[in-house]
Amino acid sequence: MDVESLQQFWQSIQHYFTLEHVQELMDEYRDLGPLPGIFLPMLEAIFPFLPLFIFVVANAAAFGLWLGFLYSWIGACLGAILVFSIVRRLGQKRFFQFLSKNKQVRKLTIWVERHGFGPLFLLLCFPFSPSAIINVVAGLSRVSMYQFILAVLTGKMVMIFIISFIGYDLKSLIQQPIRSAIVAFIILVLWYVGKRVELYLNARTKMNKGEEKR
Repeated sequence: MDVESLQQFWQSIQHYFTLEHVQELMDEYRDLGPLPGIFLPMLEAIFPFLPLFIFVVANAAAFGLWLGFLYSWIGACLGAILVFSIVRRLGQKRFFQFLSKNKQVRKLTIWVERHGFGPLFLLLCFPFSPSAIINVVAGLSRVSMYQFILAVLTGKMVMIFIISFIGYDLKSLIQQPIRSAIVAFIILVLWYVGKRVELYLNARTKMNKGEEKR
């Protein structure tokens, strides 16, 4: 596929997955309940060129702020964990070996391994961070499954809620800055709780390994 074909493909994707069209899809498949709202964010984790921002906003508009947030969060987390599991299982295959030998990927992998939960959480909090790359790098690294799942559940919670909140009621966010402060406080609390849970799990893991050696 040449560059021109790729550009045409990308333009067709952008044209198809507009907010209006996604909302029409939600209305068309409303009989399926929350499945479309969960499936679309999950699909974005596998195909990162899809617009997660639009899916989350459409969910908030179709199901309301809280249900829309919940469905988007479940889908995004399931997709991220699925990608991580596939990469972790197939990490030694030729394609992933090519990725792991890439200089920039190796640097990011080492950085993630050294810091564990912290950088994963922060990267996953930001709406426009390259979450697909983060999932793949985490899968290639020696970060444990529980560290990744913890970071995904908390980081995606923050990111999805911010997008849902902005998409659902942008005017109040601008007119009432205290809400922005509340969102920032929630991010800080979730990071702290996640870090404490990580320390606890690390301590339990070391304790279990010590008991196995006896």
